[in-house]
Amino acid sequence: MTKHCLPRIKSSYSLFSEKEKRIADYIMEQPQEIVHSSISQVADDLGVAEATVFRFCKRLGFKGYQAMKIALASEIVSPIKDIHETIQEDDDERDIAEKVFKSNIRTLEDTLQVFQQEHFQCAVSALLEAGRIEFYGNGGSGIIAMDAHHKFMRTGLTTYAYQDSHFQIMSASQLTEKDVAVLISHSGSNRDMLEILDLVKEKGTKTIGITTLAKSPLSEKVDIPLYTVSQETEFRSEALASRLAQLSIIDALFVNVAKKRQQLMTTSLQNMRQAISRKRV
Repeated sequence: MTKHCLPRIKSSYSLFSEKEKRIADYIMEQPQEIVHSSISQVADDLGVAEATVFRFCKRLGFKGYQAMKIALASEIVSPIKDIHETIQEDDDERDIAEKVFKSNIRTLEDTLQVFQQEHFQCAVSALLEAGRIEFYGNGGSGIIAMDAHHKFMRTGLTTYAYQDSHFQIMSASQLTEKDVAVLISHSGSNRDMLEILDLVKEKGTKTIGITTLAKSPLSEKVDIPLYTVSQETEFRSEALASRLAQLSIIDALFVNVAKKRQQLMTTSLQNMRQAISRKRV
């Protein structure tokens, strides 16, 4: 798996200790300095032990400081200006709207940076071969799961999504090794989602997880992890910002599946359009 330094730091930031946040801030604010500095120079600048910097690199998933520097160097060859700005007291409605839009654009760009084609291809293949597809999510992720169900109904595949946790676990208990469970959780540590994951894994069901890039129980246990990257802002949590990335991953999966089932979808769409036409005056 390709290692991504800056997106990984942003995704994990809220989980860091105070010392780790100091190192993270230093890397994000002065990436060029890091690339040309030794681990001892960074440790001296921050007033921490070299071992602390080394452990930070390991926590990000790198073998050590040098490996992190290599990944960071590849990301700043063509530096992208950070378009996220803090909301100010004197911002008017237009200013705030523009900052929200730019923050959303950045979330999508950062998520695209960590896109793993091999994982995505596996997810598309699993969905195409599934006897039944179930989408799971709670809270904001539950809305994403319902949106996924709404889209994938058009493919002619058998799909379900429930927002009630009791319905979710009851439905999950009926899945088999021929089916696919798609679990959506920004944190990757939602207790209900992990309970469902354990249950369907026992049944041999193929699992796809849509979750943050930060290491989590969900990302480590699912068969196919698909990652999102988002930043927390003063008025919006990471989880809220990640919704757009989650929706975009669902859309991309749907379009890929629809493209490969183009002929099979014709009857399904005709039936659906005829039924919906009855709702129009």
